[in-house]
Amino acid sequence: MLEHFFHTQLSLGLAECVVAALTALSVMLLASRRAPGLFRELPIAQLRGVVQIVAVGAGLAFLLHGPQWTSLLVLAGMMLAAASIVRKRARGIPRAYLLALTAIACGAGAVLAVMIVFGVIPLKITMLVPVGSMVIANTMNTQSLFLDRLRGEVSSHTGEIESALALGAASETALLPYLRAAFRASLIPSMDNIRSLGIVWIPGIMAGMVLSGASPVYAALYQFVVLSVIFSAAALTCYVASQMVTRRIFNEQEQLVLR
Repeated sequence: MLEHFFHTQLSLGLAECVVAALTALSVMLLASRRAPGLFRELPIAQLRGVVQIVAVGAGLAFLLHGPQWTSLLVLAGMMLAAASIVRKRARGIPRAYLLALTAIACGAGAVLAVMIVFGVIPLKITMLVPVGSMVIANTMNTQSLFLDRLRGEVSSHTGEIESALALGAASETALLPYLRAAFRASLIPSMDNIRSLGIVWIPGIMAGMVLSGASPVYAALYQFVVLSVIFSAAALTCYVASQMVTRRIFNEQEQLVLR
């Protein structure tokens, strides 16, 4: 319908963005009593998102004519930005930005490096930046879920944790049940994505590869590779974060400081 009123790609794209944004706002308005904070955050997040993705598109058009190693700088910048977003979801955890950045760099960085060494992901801007951005974005989301859930678990079970500490338990032991609960909950979306692949959804990379002329079977296999890489990076990121977070929510006297 919109194509009858907008005859250029730019105007059509802007109109489609308006329709999608208004739909999201309408849904959040309907559910505003359940999450009033998210409804207030959504317009700013949408505006920020569209500006950022347009800037990335313009940047990629410029980078395509530059050396391939510049893609690594792009991914490094994405990690810095992702850590900043995670920090906002980890309120109350000391030095949350350094925690988030270290975990993302270890998780996403290590997995992407292995894939590049084996040639699974070519060191080309057209492949490394899109796939790498998906990996970093998912590690960001997973770590945000992990830290937010952990903060909630600790806040809800402060009495149990302090009782365990008073009885002589080490801080790691007192925190372990809630750490496990947060870790498992944060990985459920990535696990469900792999479980539902091809049945519930056909991801964009597979569809794009088929449309560009690749074999549908190869495109399907490569989509599984991408999702497995995303899961590996997300799990490794949360593991690193779980190893580091205990030292941040307990002080040197093993007293709980996160409230």
